[in-house]
Amino acid sequence: MSGTPDPALAQRRAAIDEALGAVPLASETTAVDVTIGGVPVVECNVAGPVAVVLYLHGGGFRMGSARAWRAYGSHLARICGARVLVVDYRLAPEHPFPAALDDALSVYRATLRQGVPASSIVVAGDSAGGNLAAALVLAAVAETLPMPAGVVCCSPWVDLTNTAESYETRRHVDGLFSLEAANEAAQGYLGDGDRRDPLVSPVFGDWRGAPPVLIQVGDSEVLLDDASLLAAAIHRAGGQVTHRVYPGMPHVWQLAYPAPDAVAAVDEIGAFVRDVTQSGMG
Repeated sequence: MSGTPDPALAQRRAAIDEALGAVPLASETTAVDVTIGGVPVVECNVAGPVAVVLYLHGGGFRMGSARAWRAYGSHLARICGARVLVVDYRLAPEHPFPAALDDALSVYRATLRQGVPASSIVVAGDSAGGNLAAALVLAAVAETLPMPAGVVCCSPWVDLTNTAESYETRRHVDGLFSLEAANEAAQGYLGDGDRRDPLVSPVFGDWRGAPPVLIQVGDSEVLLDDASLLAAAIHRAGGQVTHRVYPGMPHVWQLAYPAPDAVAAVDEIGAFVRDVTQSGMG
């Protein structure tokens, strides 16, 4: 499937890009447009990076862009001491599954071919991007690609069956995501495909052999249970997972950095990236 989005969706995309794309970068960082593995990427950099963070933005697979996430990427670059590659993956419904995952994998493979060791790479993302980060690792296991040093999933939407209880228990406090929005976005991303495919819903994947994972979620989110289900799947497989629930936080509050509520979460991401890349874990 390909073509153009409906006018309302195109307008929402443009508004997000215009608003977030105008946010200034973090101090002492740069952001440039590059192409890696044939995929557009915004590369956020800081002096003397010791790691690479391959970052996948959120937006329900149908909105968001590398441009919109560039300022946040620059803050991650500074906090993590990393080169942050914000992937401008193709969006649904024009480009349904597996287009976005294919783009993420293309960037990962190309980064490895550039000579960056997998032990220096962390794959990260928020919301639908957290799904793609998790799915990338499962796909890498299946392809016997070198494992990244770690994975960061912020407010991850990782069960596209959309059957978790927190869609009901948190629906009155989550003003950013809902069961209705999840069902609409899943249909656009997958159509009538299998929602239990592990590359679509990573909670159903085999996490044996995966690297350490950091999961962050706010307890005001309808995706609260998605985070728990992912953590449980990794734990059952014997993997190393840190599952952090932040009291009172909304969906993807990390993007508000450097607002005070986001600082602790982003600092935790920075510490995780430094730990797994410098200790040689994964």
